[in-house]
Amino acid sequence: MILGMSGSAFTLLHVVLSLIGIVFGFIALAELIANRSSSTFTAILLGATIATSATGFLFPRAFDPARAVGIISLAALGGALIARYGRHLAGRWRLVYVVTAVLALYLNVFVAVVQAFQKIPPLHARAPQGSEPPFVAVQSIVLVAFVVLGFAAARRFRPAETAALAR
Repeated sequence: MILGMSGSAFTLLHVVLSLIGIVFGFIALAELIANRSSSTFTAILLGATIATSATGFLFPRAFDPARAVGIISLAALGGALIARYGRHLAGRWRLVYVVTAVLALYLNVFVAVVQAFQKIPPLHARAPQGSEPPFVAVQSIVLVAFVVLGFAAARRFRPAETAALAR
């Protein structure tokens, strides 16, 4: 039992939170690239991703790579929260927000790919150890895609300029 739930119910909750974070993360990322930022999509991305990382620590296991990713994700999310809500994206905090939000989304997708290769039989058959070429290729593609999208978001998201143009 974890938080009064069976292990399978808690795992389902954790996975659903992760998927919500990923879906709304991609929506929020697309908005950053389009020089927009919805408070709702941002709040859902940050909230669901924080909940995903935090619930990951409640699974009964020793320190492992998943927990290390969780620590990095929570640190990035802390930076995103400070930049967005504490510093209101002023000055360099805009870039801090973009980098940390994209990093948190990337880490969530990275873990989803790991889990897919562990849990989906056809993928697992191609990379049972998680270090074979198909796994490395998929993770490399994901990383390159996030670097490209992150650069695009960092270059294009200018909330102060958008607000000035709207006046």
